[in-house]
Amino acid sequence: MRYFVEVKFNSSGQIQVNGDEIIMAIKSEPKHGKANKELIRKASDFFGVPENSIRIISGLTSKKKIIEIQRI
Repeated sequence: MRYFVEVKFNSSGQIQVNGDEIIMAIKSEPKHGKANKELIRKASDFFGVPENSIRIISGLTSKKKIIEIQRI
């Protein structure tokens, strides 16, 4: 399943899902892949899947990303 993710950089840590669109608050700085790692970790917890089943399809350096989740 693919989702369009918009990243907000703040400390609230909230996740909002509307169909295939997700707005996710990230605390990590967008440097050295830290924010992307946090995004994968939070999506993993939210969807109840292992981190290695989530990958960022596009938007590695953008606030707007597309992620793919492989359900097991």
